Amino acid sequence: MMKKFITDPSFWELFPGAAIGVLAVKDINEAAQLGPEQAAEVEELLKNANAAALGHLEEGVALSQNRPVAVWREAYQKFPTKKGARCSIEALLKRVSKGEPVGTIAPTVDITNAISLKYALPIGAEDLDAFEGDLHLGAMAGGEDFLPIGAEEPDPPRPGELAYYDAAGVVCRCWNWRDGKRTAVKATTTAEFIAMECVDPERMDALKAALDELAELLERYTGAKVVSKGVVDSANREMLIQE
Repeated sequence: MMKKFITDPSFWELFPGAAIGVLAVKDINEAAQLGPEQAAEVEELLKNANAAALGHLEEGVALSQNRPVAVWREAYQKFPTKKGARCSIEALLKRVSKGEPVGTIAPTVDITNAISLKYALPIGAEDLDAFEGDLHLGAMAGGEDFLPIGAEEPDPPRPGELAYYDAAGVVCRCWNWRDGKRTAVKATTTAEFIAMECVDPERMDALKAALDELAELLERYTGAKVVSKGVVDSANREMLIQE
């Protein structure tokens, strides 16, 4: 069934200068077991990315005041959020700033974390086959169905909160803060929707470079085949993600 990613007018009213790098893939192997040589390459990739992430942080400056984090702190003030919600890139950079490098987990996760760290951009992945109809990004009415990963009780969005959502409910709360259990990537997932968001107008070239590199690495190490790749912005508000 054909599926699209559609950004609603309510999103662009808040973030007219934002852009979202979108990658849709099929045949990805979440349980990929790499040979020794490839495993070493991915481990080195992640190691180098942890080091590169330090280049985005100024010594002696509070984490929240560093530009890659500050732009998201500011963005989260433009719509209602759950108390304590932070953009995913802040958590990764926080670890690096404390001298706790992000370690290896699995090839797809390692590759995604490496690109996120290298470019200081948030990246999220969802099980594309789990979407009910098209995927949207926009403001919520409040109370939509949402069960967070690892939770036992629903945690619906607030009125006006930005979220990724489909016909069955919310996919990710507070734009790119917390994923839901229903569409979470599993070991058996073979089709994925991957988004990386940018709210800094000066970093659009970095967004495009990160998107290209992520696609190439997933193809090389996980067998993924790119179905769709592109940047969604105010001039190009939707794209096909599954045929």
